[in-house]
Amino acid sequence: MGGFVKHLQNRVAVVTGGAGGIGRAMVERFLDEGMKVVVADIDENLLTSAVDELTTRGGEVIGVPTDVSRLESVENLRDRTLESFGGVHVVCNNAGVASGAYGRIWEHEVNDWRFAFSVHVYGVINGIKAFVPTLLERGDEGHVVNTSSHNGGFAPIASSATYATCKSAVVTISECLWGQLREVGSDIGVSVLFPSGKTKGLLDTGIWKTRERPAEYATDKPVDTESKMQDWIKSMEAAGTPVTFTPLTEVADTVIDGLLNDRFWMVEEGRFEDMVRMRADVMLNRAAPSYPRS
Repeated sequence: MGGFVKHLQNRVAVVTGGAGGIGRAMVERFLDEGMKVVVADIDENLLTSAVDELTTRGGEVIGVPTDVSRLESVENLRDRTLESFGGVHVVCNNAGVASGAYGRIWEHEVNDWRFAFSVHVYGVINGIKAFVPTLLERGDEGHVVNTSSHNGGFAPIASSATYATCKSAVVTISECLWGQLREVGSDIGVSVLFPSGKTKGLLDTGIWKTRERPAEYATDKPVDTESKMQDWIKSMEAAGTPVTFTPLTEVADTVIDGLLNDRFWMVEEGRFEDMVRMRADVMLNRAAPSYPRS
């Protein structure tokens, strides 16, 4: 019933949120490894521009407009992938948004939660629902990569409750998927990506760019996520903490290493270890949370 991907040449990868940020970095690295790549993104203008640029680099790449919050859209992505390349091997459920919310949890608007879950959580669920049956039926090598974050995965930041909650859910979904695939006798790979690299710093992924929400997730007070991020950077610098950035190519390196070595936890060695230990100690000692809060 298939196993993890042992080589990348001529394999087919699908990357949601692939027209920019971490997704774009993964796409470029997959092409460099000789893979055929399907770039999925909800931003059709950005998608068209990205595919045009990627095509000039060489390699086989197509773009498919996709709204990961809708199962039928992700099923169309699957069908287009199979029609174009005849198979699929690596599925990266990577699309994300900076949902944001004003105030504390009890002050958040319900649509702040709904919007965050629609992309971060249902995007992963829909990717699994659409692609995993195909991976199982084909019996070939396969791997599912779900993008999470240390903010939620093991060190939730209290001021970003919607995002942290969703990224925590991605970890649990991935662990359950891995276990259930093993229960049916499949060795298809599953990974949780905690974006990181050798260079410690922020990731300039473009996720904080303020975008208009779908009408169904509108709020009384729209959140300016870009300004919130810039304010946070300014406060860090004012406090004397220099803000550096991690090259997104280093995140792509972590993904390649994780695929070829069948790593469930895709994270650069040595990163976030203090946070993981702190969380474990808090739980074992039945103490109040002491990990980052802002």
